Amino acid sequence: MRGASAGWASMAHRWADFITPSTLQLAPLLEVLLEPISCVEQLSALQLGLQEVLVNAVRHGNANDPGKCLRIRRIVTPRWWVFQVQDQGCGLPLEDRSVHLPDQADALCGRGLFLIDACFDDVRWSARGNRVQVALRR
Repeated sequence: MRGASAGWASMAHRWADFITPSTLQLAPLLEVLLEPISCVEQLSALQLGLQEVLVNAVRHGNANDPGKCLRIRRIVTPRWWVFQVQDQGCGLPLEDRSVHLPDQADALCGRGLFLIDACFDDVRWSARGNRVQVALRR
């Protein structure tokens, strides 16, 4: 039994890479990405936040172009669940990375970054802005 847990621990500290076409058919992808998460209390926050990250990457980053891909990386550590999502777009400019709700309650856009920030303990953007790393403390 001891060897099995040691093997799992070494596997858990490696990045798992996923490359997928840029589509809004996200349910199967989310299921695979969240498969190692066993904490029911945090699963819904992870699911909501990660779905929002993926939707933003497909819609805004890749402009709904199914010919483009998303690259997702996941690592599970004893203290964190970490996901990186990268699209093939130009990137989100620094000045557009604010996390406030839109002024209009019925606005069609503007809630995504707020939801992402609310669901994760740490959100970091690449300099270019086409990759975001989100993490939730376990």
